[in-house]
Amino acid sequence: MPGGVNSPVRAFKSIDSSPIFFKKAKGAYLWDEDDNQYIDFVGSWGPMILGHADPSIEAALQAAIVNGTSFGAPTRLENEMAAEVIKLVPSIEMVRMVNSGTEAVMSAIRLARAYTTRENPEQTKILKFKGCYHGHADALLVQAGSGVATLGLPDSPGVTKNATQDTILADYNSPEAVTEIFEKYKGQISAVILEPVMGNAGCILPKPGYLEFLREITTANNTLLIFDEVMTGFRVALGGAQQRFNVMPDLTTLGKVIGGGLPVGAYGGRREIMEMVAPAGPMYQAGTLSGNPLAMSAGLACLKKIQEPGFYDELEKKSQYLIDGMTRVIDAPLQTTVCGGMFGFAFSSSPIYNYADTKTVDSDSFKKFYLSMLEQGVYFAPSAFEAGFVSGAHSYEDLDRVIEACRLTNL
Repeated sequence: MPGGVNSPVRAFKSIDSSPIFFKKAKGAYLWDEDDNQYIDFVGSWGPMILGHADPSIEAALQAAIVNGTSFGAPTRLENEMAAEVIKLVPSIEMVRMVNSGTEAVMSAIRLARAYTTRENPEQTKILKFKGCYHGHADALLVQAGSGVATLGLPDSPGVTKNATQDTILADYNSPEAVTEIFEKYKGQISAVILEPVMGNAGCILPKPGYLEFLREITTANNTLLIFDEVMTGFRVALGGAQQRFNVMPDLTTLGKVIGGGLPVGAYGGRREIMEMVAPAGPMYQAGTLSGNPLAMSAGLACLKKIQEPGFYDELEKKSQYLIDGMTRVIDAPLQTTVCGGMFGFAFSSSPIYNYADTKTVDSDSFKKFYLSMLEQGVYFAPSAFEAGFVSGAHSYEDLDRVIEACRLTNL
């Protein structure tokens, strides 16, 4: 396997080490191949909101698997999942299941272009934000140009300039940058896509009023607003970031939590937009394993459990408890954020509002901190630029152990 892993985020290159290989997980814990136990705050990068191997999800999978793993045909389960997503996510009136977050975003972008170019064939450009990750589709795998209104350049070999020529980048949390872009490319922007809470440059919250500003400027320019809630969906609130901040996008992408730990993705939005998707409309998108009974069964079990009264209040309380404890005992400048079951910490003396601000992060301090925590049985993401995740399975005893490990870490 290239680099010994099946996804780059699993490598330990940024901390000059080798990845740990795991064999078992239960509740808030992981066990590696040498039987070392770790308190886990990666949670398979977000899906394990109930903790690992939750009994209700295990039971749902065992009941489903005896009936077959995939039919490539309609099932009752996928209709139940669609109804549940529509009930819980405020802006979604119709939804299509897919197999990954990347696939969901790729499909939502295609749909946005199909919808807006009906009236205006020139409306083909997509505005994204530096540091927001939307999967590895060519058109969105771009880095910053020389200015806020510069078209993106390929960010990976194999991605051509033609693939990214209609992608524009802006700084997150900067209304001025977005306003300038809309003025420069008037009538050409099909959609604005963002993580409403950035989770791939740490955990960066939108400034007050910023999401409302994006809603207003996109509406005024007949541009669709897409919230990539693959990470924040059912993580920062039951109805996602759009419910938490009360800003409704036109399209939403989902993943992670709705699969209960199995591969899954979805995109949905206003009925008039979604009815352009084949076979109801002309925009083609398909998938052999989409809506398969295993992923739907696990996801439905997960969604049922997170609707229990007080679940999200307790989840955020635990996240805040952890971050408050870390801030109290770590003897170094620390920038922290909490949003539902997501949290972030960065070794920096300056506030972090966007991707450019992450350049102030002290990577050497993070490396020392990470390796020390690992030795003490705490597993964070092996990067200074990833969010952390608390689950319902974490106990306050677990969190106190982590805080004590932080206190013992000498930076």
